[in-house]
Amino acid sequence: MSDAQFVEMSAVDIAAGVRSGAFSAVEVVTAHLKQIESYDHEVKAFVTQMSDRALEAARAVDEKRARGEELGALAGVPVALKDNMAYRGVETTCSSKILRGWIPPYTATVVERLEAAGAIAIGKTNLDEFAMGSSTENSAFFPTRNPIDLNRVPGGSSGGSAASVAARFAPIAIGSDTGGSIRQPASLCGVVGVKPTYGLVSRYGLIAFASSLDQIGPFARSVEDSSLVLDVISGHDERDSTSLSGRSYDHQASDGGIEGLRVGVITEMMDGLSDSVNKALAQAIESLRSMGALVDEVSVPAAKFGLTAYYLIAPAEASSNLARFDGVRYGLRVEGKDMNETYELTRGQGFGPEVKRRIMLGTYALSAGYYDALYGKAQKVRTLIANDFDAAYSNYDVLISATSPTVAFEFNAKSDPLSMYMSDVCTIPSNLAGHPAMSVPFAGDEDGLPIGIQVLAPSFGESVMFKVASALEAAAKYRAVPQWASTEK
Repeated sequence: MSDAQFVEMSAVDIAAGVRSGAFSAVEVVTAHLKQIESYDHEVKAFVTQMSDRALEAARAVDEKRARGEELGALAGVPVALKDNMAYRGVETTCSSKILRGWIPPYTATVVERLEAAGAIAIGKTNLDEFAMGSSTENSAFFPTRNPIDLNRVPGGSSGGSAASVAARFAPIAIGSDTGGSIRQPASLCGVVGVKPTYGLVSRYGLIAFASSLDQIGPFARSVEDSSLVLDVISGHDERDSTSLSGRSYDHQASDGGIEGLRVGVITEMMDGLSDSVNKALAQAIESLRSMGALVDEVSVPAAKFGLTAYYLIAPAEASSNLARFDGVRYGLRVEGKDMNETYELTRGQGFGPEVKRRIMLGTYALSAGYYDALYGKAQKVRTLIANDFDAAYSNYDVLISATSPTVAFEFNAKSDPLSMYMSDVCTIPSNLAGHPAMSVPFAGDEDGLPIGIQVLAPSFGESVMFKVASALEAAAKYRAVPQWASTEK
């Protein structure tokens, strides 16, 4: 089998082939490393490559099979990891100068579970600094480019993870989603991206941005692959106090059709869509109806306040979480004449403009005299959003919307913060509610740029969410390919 065939294979097929002995894990990993070597100088998806470690892990998988031992569900499958997840012995930076050179002494639970299932980590991917952004232009190191059009952004903050899957550097990748940071780049890069129910996947080892909103989830090129990965990484973890006991996701539970399912189209998320995105949403609605789903519009009134509430709650939590980066315990340290100046110099030189902006906004929202007026009210709006979603789910099995109001935009196209924040207007509400949601590539615009459809479900409704996502995937007549692949043809 050729390298080109390996990099186009699904995670399910790779694992099956490695388990059966049809090919080796070393062959699979080598092919993906060659793909990275050939094209990542253009894409810049990776902050850190782990080639030697990956080949060593692949050899261990092959040796295990040679001994007749049972291999896991992701045997030999390369995986790219967002660089805000700890990996023992490997630099973890959050794409920030303040953490450059930090080597964690522990590994994130999600990574441990992936490796226990036989997956092979091949590198740490680029992100908006501390996961704050929607384009990966806020990385302290370099921007990542969208493999579908190298002149455009991949989305963010998990832009490197989304790009690594779209570029065929890995069949699966892991990202984090605080307000859309998995789903929005998935839409812009033409891949599948999943944000699970809050608490279903352990956050231990994830460097926190906003602890009540952060959630880890997979990227893949198929719904089936993303479902399998969620099966592997979900489940209770005693090291994470927000991890829910007795809850996990079963990959097999998502089988079946959608005839008779009730699907609501969120009216509040139909405003402000570009013409091409609006057209794709209309096509998705008709496709679901043609497969027997009962589709109608539904109102989630408080969802329109999601962006406002989010940009008070998330920065407030960030201002607290990022206080630990002070130059004393780890990371960058810039010496001053006293401790106050050391703090000031370290944080001033270590944090980028967007991180500083959010820390200051969050600190202001939590300050005396403004807490009740700003942060307190935002939390009340959050409750209203959750209640309105619950009301909608009393009549519908799932909800759908566009994932992003636009396709991937060009670099520097959104120079003011508000226009960038609007990129997540469709994704933020489900983070505030704690419900699962995912993006499925469904169509392309007139220039061939990907458009994703978002499927939302009530808490622990991943099974029905994946059923609808599979139906959309089957109906889609679009497949995103890297720019160089279309040029070579």
